[in-house]
Amino acid sequence: MDIEDCPPNTMYLLPKQLFIEANSLYKRFKTLHIHDIPTEDITEYNILQSKLLEYVKEHLTTEKLANYILTRSNFTNVSKILFLSGCTSPDYLRCLTLHGFKQTFGQNCHDYPKVPHIYKSNYIQYRSLYGKGMTYTNLLEPALHNDTLDTRVEEDIRNKYYDIVIYGSYARGMPYYELVCSIYQPNEIILIYGEDITTDDYKKYLPKGHNVFIREL
Repeated sequence: MDIEDCPPNTMYLLPKQLFIEANSLYKRFKTLHIHDIPTEDITEYNILQSKLLEYVKEHLTTEKLANYILTRSNFTNVSKILFLSGCTSPDYLRCLTLHGFKQTFGQNCHDYPKVPHIYKSNYIQYRSLYGKGMTYTNLLEPALHNDTLDTRVEEDIRNKYYDIVIYGSYARGMPYYELVCSIYQPNEIILIYGEDITTDDYKKYLPKGHNVFIREL
């Protein structure tokens, strides 16, 4: 409802026009019995449904989101990524974005510290997590995390082992930030913010030259 009033930079990738058209269609036949809905309206509905599904597949999977972040950051030849977190508690944007990078790069995207709940495990109480873990937990094979890389994170930063560094939720901590800034170019550092309430904190990172992605503006 009222999707037309959504600010342009909130849910930026959502195909809002398709929802506006769908809502308009719904208003035309919401009081009708299903057998009384005109054939042309059903045809229009099927077309909109198909368009939405195709758009989601093309733009809104976790892999597509990871690719979007790299493309908008002008990285077309990345092979190794360090994905840093200040804490590993659930964060939808951080967890699902990480899933996209892991699906795309496998072990070559190393999350540190390990975000345990996105991996399959017999020891994690997924139902006790935020939202009972729906959509963002128990997704990846454990082998996609190389535990040996955990022991040499600082060394690998100093040696610039990774092509870029991503902070999955800069609001929840930025480990090694000063060290990372001393080794990597500003544009090689990507910051992500997925909190419900947006602050102006991102504005202090833009002049530094980082690529910053905010869930809602």
